[in-house]
Amino acid sequence: MPTSDLSPDSASSAPHNQPLAASDIHTPPALGAAIKTGSASLAAARKRASVPLEDIVFEEEFVNGLKKIFEEMISFNRVLGLKIHDLGPAKVRARIEMKPELVGHFSYNRIHGGVISASLDAMGGLAVMAAIGARHMDEAPMQRLRRFANLGTIDLRIDYLRPGIGAYFELHAQVLRLGSRVASTRMEFFGPDGTLLSTGSGAYIVS
Repeated sequence: MPTSDLSPDSASSAPHNQPLAASDIHTPPALGAAIKTGSASLAAARKRASVPLEDIVFEEEFVNGLKKIFEEMISFNRVLGLKIHDLGPAKVRARIEMKPELVGHFSYNRIHGGVISASLDAMGGLAVMAAIGARHMDEAPMQRLRRFANLGTIDLRIDYLRPGIGAYFELHAQVLRLGSRVASTRMEFFGPDGTLLSTGSGAYIVS
């Protein structure tokens, strides 16, 4: 091999060391389309993430649909008498009226612990559905409501702090974290005077 072939000048002028021009790069059409679609989806996701939850307003169709699912279509919630009165993307609220069917201790007319557990579980699920609805505002209301089919409880913890006695009870729930597969929630069960009677935490599969 001639010595001149190893000189710095000849090495720097070798074709494989030349920078590529944009015109030299050929992206397959399918890959290019995928990149554009991914970029658009990422941009949409970033735009949604930049909107505070408090500024998101649900459509009437979505609100009424979610209420129908949790108040009417889930039969056990009808037995509990769960009534939703505030459904927002950041927090949900509901009420249960005390009735004889819910008594757990007849001597004190105290609500059954299972009622508290089941109602807080329902509220956790409702909060997750509201958060999912807020995340996918680019979808039609019915399309978001269909996501309920993927929802399921995978972990639930209830702490009974005080006896559940009262004419009615207020329930609150909010999502602490909404991941791509699992959501974490916190729930609260209040007496008529605002006293915190029980708390709950849950994990829900969302996909």
